[in-house]
Amino acid sequence: MDRIMGSGYWVVVTREVQFDVMRVNLICVFCNVNGKEVRFDVMCANVIGIATVLEAMEIEEEAVIVNSSRLKSVVWNDFDRVKKGDTFVAICRHCKRKLSGSSTSGTSHLRNHLIRCRRRSNHDISQLLTRGKKKEGPLAISNFSFDQEQRNGDAVSVVRTKFEQGHTRDGLFNNGIVNFDNRRSRLDLARMIILHGYPLSMVEHIGFRIFVRNLQPLFDIATFDGVEADCREIYLMERQKVYEELDKLPGKISLSADTWTANGDAEYLCLTAHYIDDSWHLKKKILNFLTTDPSQTEDMLSEVIMTSLRNWDIDRKLFSVTFDNYSTYDKIVSRIREQLCQHRFLYCDGQLFDTRCAANVIKLMVQDTLETASQIIHKVRESIRYVRSSQATQEKFTEMAQIAGVDSQKCLNLDNSFYWNSTYIMIETALEYKDAFPLLQEHDSRYAMCPTVTEWDRISAIASFLKLFVEVSNVFAGSKYPTANTYFPDICDIHLQLIEWCQNSDDFVNSLALKLKSRFDEYWKKCSLALAIAAILDPRFKMQLVKYYYPQIYGDSALDCINIVSDCMKALYNGHAIYSPLAPNGQAEASQVGGANNDRLTGFDKFIYETSVSNNIKSDLDNYLEEKLFPRKDDFNILNWWKVHTPRYPILSMMARNILGMPMSKASLETGCVMNLKIRRLHQALSLWPCAMMQNKSKSLILLFQSSHKLVQDEFFCSRI
Repeated sequence: MDRIMGSGYWVVVTREVQFDVMRVNLICVFCNVNGKEVRFDVMCANVIGIATVLEAMEIEEEAVIVNSSRLKSVVWNDFDRVKKGDTFVAICRHCKRKLSGSSTSGTSHLRNHLIRCRRRSNHDISQLLTRGKKKEGPLAISNFSFDQEQRNGDAVSVVRTKFEQGHTRDGLFNNGIVNFDNRRSRLDLARMIILHGYPLSMVEHIGFRIFVRNLQPLFDIATFDGVEADCREIYLMERQKVYEELDKLPGKISLSADTWTANGDAEYLCLTAHYIDDSWHLKKKILNFLTTDPSQTEDMLSEVIMTSLRNWDIDRKLFSVTFDNYSTYDKIVSRIREQLCQHRFLYCDGQLFDTRCAANVIKLMVQDTLETASQIIHKVRESIRYVRSSQATQEKFTEMAQIAGVDSQKCLNLDNSFYWNSTYIMIETALEYKDAFPLLQEHDSRYAMCPTVTEWDRISAIASFLKLFVEVSNVFAGSKYPTANTYFPDICDIHLQLIEWCQNSDDFVNSLALKLKSRFDEYWKKCSLALAIAAILDPRFKMQLVKYYYPQIYGDSALDCINIVSDCMKALYNGHAIYSPLAPNGQAEASQVGGANNDRLTGFDKFIYETSVSNNIKSDLDNYLEEKLFPRKDDFNILNWWKVHTPRYPILSMMARNILGMPMSKASLETGCVMNLKIRRLHQALSLWPCAMMQNKSKSLILLFQSSHKLVQDEFFCSRI
């Protein structure tokens, strides 16, 4: 360094000395000013990206204090500005330290000094740090952001950078910043690692430790074992929060079970709790990732699930269970239902307990469609690949399209194997150019993959199949409030379309439709009752929607099916009414059907309720069904509607809370269109952590925060048995 800027002008450096204070690189330089050697301290202020002349150590006696009324910055409340000739110096009123007071030096170095000044109170420093930054909010992961653009007026000048791996904490002192909390910072570090899936070993990386030490010398950086312990501490705190929240719920809890496959073919059963809280917000929390093994019997797996429910103390609050649409879980669900019915924990003897995932059954029908039509789709795919193989071929195909009178501006694109909706888009676009492909085959002998007329008709049928599934999946995915009432109309439309396709005269279309309907009927048998009741609890539809669809689906037997739904609706309402606090004598709590396990007089409670209610007094259910329908609106929020009308329908609203919280579809478009995305993300999550971590409860944290952050962006929690 040969010269520096001092008090608005450049001065020649005669000698310099370098040293460290709190890991901040300082250079002490001596300059000749008016025949006298004056000392300046220059700080490499890499935190703010500015190298500033800090102080001139000697002030001549003739210097005078300048009136600072025109100085706008709040830092001048703590500094006196002294002038000697054209030289300005700022003197700290607390420690009497002297710094450059020139207008060209700015005030950033003065503010930095006040933060470090040990004679300045912590309260004043707190005000200094927060002044002018109130709009930024507290520094937390939830609102943390990076400003990558520096102000235009900032002059960036790195004087010298020095890294010392052997630096110790000896000599460090409290820098006066507001009450530094080491424990909180350690937990923040652990949460950051969990949230973003960073490896635990990052706390032992040299570069990371140097960065943190320079950023905050007082922070005691955790070791590998220490950050693992911090993760467990967070786990226990969060688990307790979820436990207390589930315990205080006013309604029931529905459970979903989803199979996840990780590296090495390891399988996990993910248990997620779904519920509507006291504020009528739909929530879900991952409770457990249960390790499954092919050697486990149905009895063993059902007992593992029941053990998990008992550990969370929600077996008495369970309302329904939603599994993948596989028959392998039928026996498991039956065993769980039997145990709960023995303790009278379920309404209507568990009629609505067993449901299946709507998005999953759509995915399976899509797979059946693509598999059955694989050869025809292959021809379409190869035809498009050939057209796109060269510029000359594309120009030739465009010419053929004009001759054929094709009026389409769409581009022919290949599909993505992970997104089945892209296959639909590929087929739909190819159909618009179907008259151009035969002409291309006539004029280009190398092109030999053109589908026949019959195959084009079948491709059109396949496109109609996929179009329906795409539209329904988009409805499920785009629902702002994915409550159980949203599924009934679209599922009924699929049912009606399958009935129509089964009557197609083409053997190919007919056989495919029968295959799809067989798979759909299995789902409809288990879920139609719950879907219908959920639709009835939608004030825009009530019983009218069931009466509209069932005659189209069942024909002459529609009335009997409608009566089954109506009877179940009444029985479910009576079950809620008996255990409602508003019921006569209030023998049981609303949150626990059946009360104590040894209560043999549950039937007597029902008898008292039914005989004590006058036939002339209408129930909540009767009043609700008789009132006119609420207007259909796109932005309708059914949870908000029931929240507002709870005083009017106290018992029915309790029933609506339990029904609408059922997860009729555990996933939306992710299940339908991205078949293996979830598995690949699970692989990524597991690969970030060492094998040693997979043997303890910290493994649950991996799955917890990787899932919540990358898959569904929702509130989750998990543990492991």
